[in-house]
Amino acid sequence: MAAAKFTKLELQIMQALWDSGTASIREIQEAFPDRKRPSYTTVQTTVYRLEGKNAVRRVKKISNAHIFEAVVSRTAAQRKLIDEVLGLFGGRTQPVMSHLIETGRLTMEDVREAERELRQFMKKDSK
Repeated sequence: MAAAKFTKLELQIMQALWDSGTASIREIQEAFPDRKRPSYTTVQTTVYRLEGKNAVRRVKKISNAHIFEAVVSRTAAQRKLIDEVLGLFGGRTQPVMSHLIETGRLTMEDVREAERELRQFMKKDSK
């Protein structure tokens, strides 16, 4: 299933579901920091929109509370976002990498991990 395009609030709600596995709307709302916590009805409306996008689903009902889980995986959503960002640069990774280096967000450990993954990819690709 292709990952849907998410708003910032939708991504935050998805993050709460990815972290918890399943949650009610109240539990999702309470996952937000106190000072940035959206209202219950805002979270409810957004969860229902995510349900309409087939990104979440109701898995059970406890009393009056519906319990939701993510249908779209964290990895699928991340890949979609990365593809969209790279699309802004014509598919080129170099401007993104330069920015990460200049801002100090790319560490040597990140580079080593990328090299390991690239070597594994090259091995699989050559078979």
